[in-house]
Amino acid sequence: MSYYKVLGFDKEPFSTSPDPEFFYLSKEHEAALTNILIELRVKRGLSVILGDVGTGKTTLSRKLIQELRQRDDFVFHIILDPSFENEFLLVSSLARNFEISPGDYSQATILDLRESLERFLFQKAVTEQKTVTLIVDEAQKLSESSIETLRVLLNYETNEFKLLQLVLLGQLELYSKIINIPNFFDRISFRYTLNPLDFEETKEMIEFRIRQAGYKANMHLFLDEALRAIYEHSRGYPRQIIMFCHRALKSLILRNRFVVDAALVREMIEDEIKSGWHRKDLLLQKNNC
Repeated sequence: MSYYKVLGFDKEPFSTSPDPEFFYLSKEHEAALTNILIELRVKRGLSVILGDVGTGKTTLSRKLIQELRQRDDFVFHIILDPSFENEFLLVSSLARNFEISPGDYSQATILDLRESLERFLFQKAVTEQKTVTLIVDEAQKLSESSIETLRVLLNYETNEFKLLQLVLLGQLELYSKIINIPNFFDRISFRYTLNPLDFEETKEMIEFRIRQAGYKANMHLFLDEALRAIYEHSRGYPRQIIMFCHRALKSLILRNRFVVDAALVREMIEDEIKSGWHRKDLLLQKNNC
């Protein structure tokens, strides 16, 4: 039997998989999602979401996809790893995933692929009045040539709107790439940076995921003092919070305890430090506070 079944859950509450059903919408995540949907609706072209490692960008992208699937007038694709070596590989990937046929791929030139893609965008966006959306996760991996290719695709437009809607989600180093490409940077219609959660949001996220996992008992699994200690340890980074809470619930079973309190959290942190698996940047942040 899985550990979460023993504790009264129907599902694993603190999985790190980007399940949109377990995505806690903090104020910043909700603002980012709402603004992206507005940008897509009015077809402004380019939105960029930045955030440090573990701030919830990937799960936000899955939540966005969940929203788009509920709308019949959207055609979309997500790129999970944009590490394309050249323009041909990027454009041919888009053609295949949007099911565009330029004829024989082995014989198609980059010009053939571009023209096929432009015809597809015009057909979908103008003739069929669909919103064609490309979402790029881990966008900091984009090469300069790939960014230039995306810039060219953003040039496809009518007098009223862009034919392709582009959403980039990337780590903070993406900023240093695109700031040096003015003719791309200037096209950004919506830009946003995700920050770590505050204490109240950390508490709400933990409680939200517990409820989503089907926990119905009246007893609280995490005491307030433990929640505070988890927040201080994780610095409010969602991925760190989720991973620590997962280990905390396992510890309840392994140590034959019934509730996560501050003492248990301290023991777990001490064990991490002793084992050498504790992130040194978190220690430095704590010592500098």
